[in-house]
Amino acid sequence: MENEPRAWQNFSPSDLSFAFPESASADVAKCVARSVAAFPQWAARSLDERRDILAGCQAKLALAAETLAVLISRETGKPLRESRLEMVAVVAKFDLTFLDGEKYLRDVVVGEGPNPALIRQLPRGPAAVIAPFNFPVHLGHGAALAYLLAGNTVLFKPSPLAVNVGLAYARIMQEVLPADVFQLVPGWGETGRKLCLDEAVRAVCFTGSVPVGLELARILAADTSKSLSLELGGKNSLIVLPDADLDLAAAAAADGMCLTAGQRCNATSRVLVHRQVADAFVERLMCSLIRYQPGDPLNENTLLGPLISFAAHERYECLISKRLGDWVVPGGILEKVEPERHGYYVLPAVLIAGDLAALDDSALAMAETFAPLFVVEVFDDVETAISRHEAWKFGLTASVFTSDASQFSRVGSKLSVGNLYHNLPTTFSPSTLPFGGWGASGNGHPGGRGFVRFAVQEQAIQWKT
Repeated sequence: MENEPRAWQNFSPSDLSFAFPESASADVAKCVARSVAAFPQWAARSLDERRDILAGCQAKLALAAETLAVLISRETGKPLRESRLEMVAVVAKFDLTFLDGEKYLRDVVVGEGPNPALIRQLPRGPAAVIAPFNFPVHLGHGAALAYLLAGNTVLFKPSPLAVNVGLAYARIMQEVLPADVFQLVPGWGETGRKLCLDEAVRAVCFTGSVPVGLELARILAADTSKSLSLELGGKNSLIVLPDADLDLAAAAAADGMCLTAGQRCNATSRVLVHRQVADAFVERLMCSLIRYQPGDPLNENTLLGPLISFAAHERYECLISKRLGDWVVPGGILEKVEPERHGYYVLPAVLIAGDLAALDDSALAMAETFAPLFVVEVFDDVETAISRHEAWKFGLTASVFTSDASQFSRVGSKLSVGNLYHNLPTTFSPSTLPFGGWGASGNGHPGGRGFVRFAVQEQAIQWKT
């Protein structure tokens, strides 16, 4: 990673003729030094003062929401209707975080015990936020907002594939916040690594791959007071039991597979379906997938945009070439869509698994596919479905489709996931709830409600009367 580009230029994945301005990697050491210098004054402000300043950021982001949504769609290929929803979530995140601040950041007076006492929440210091391309504002913004409200300064590293979105977002935040409280740190992998490992950075929220997350956890283990939040993705299962509403399950599977072109950590990676209803489910699934035709993401009617990059395009092509069963929906590459948009467009693909041992050793099981495809496995009894789900070591989301609430409760209690759903898509993750994965999916910290708990360090104070 030492030879990462100092400068690069992004092209729209939906229209390769559209070039963004050139971007350059940041000087990490200088950014961290400025963040360290800005921290004491920001931390010294009261919670109410910080909240009021951040409310100013909220107002400006609300005014810029449509402009940012169009930019998200242009730089990442996300359909405009999804980008608009992302910006709705970004603006709403302020109010949710302010409520969390009232709950978790106020001093708590303790009446029990031998001496008068209180519990105080103190900021940690400069915090690094490593944001992904698929939700280039929302996912990093949630962590950044929590750190800022708690009194930390923030070093925001956007995905290099969405660096222009990151720049536009950072400019809005910086218009309101004091100098250097919020900094943009563009760059590739080595830039992010240097930022996370800098001793002056006291908290890290990383969204990315399992190998990089494990490396950070291993290296930072020696720095016991540095907070590390990891969101490392998922291989999320949708389990269809014999009494399920098959139309509902098929629609949820199609949505979970195709939203953001499958480039979501909570995307549906496979469907486990009971043999009694397998044929009927697959028939309904194929009908439901008709809705997802590749198109220009700036067209308001488009549901399926392109993949993010040529590398993602190649990975998808490699995956659909694997002979691990029957590709009942074969997928494929589209060189262009109307109106004459050349980009990284692909079709949905569905594999009915054959040799499960071979499947378990393949990339379809071992890593996020981040494309609109999944594997269907047929099972004969519920215990087999549970064991098959647990065989893949990720633990982000799972959904169980059954009309029997007690059956859902029994099956769900045996699934090792941080987010469990009944008759809902695996992608249904509202900001009103905590969000984080277990196992290879992370350490359960990264997002949703209550993240502000990881933005502070607790101090118990008592005194002699």
